[in-house]
Amino acid sequence: MAASILTKREKDVFKRLIDGKSTHDIAEELGISEKTVRNHISNGIQKLGVKGRAQAIVELLRIGELSL
Repeated sequence: MAASILTKREKDVFKRLIDGKSTHDIAEELGISEKTVRNHISNGIQKLGVKGRAQAIVELLRIGELSL
């Protein structure tokens, strides 16, 4: 199996974004700060070479990193 592009925590954050959670909600669920959530999202966006959260989610679904 190929190595994951995202870290486990980045994947946790993006899974919650797909579920429609806000940055605040994700931070509370994971017990981390909102800034840390935004950092995880930014890291994922950078790794994927896309321009925003929506494009990152589409790409992660396209490559099978996440599913609905």
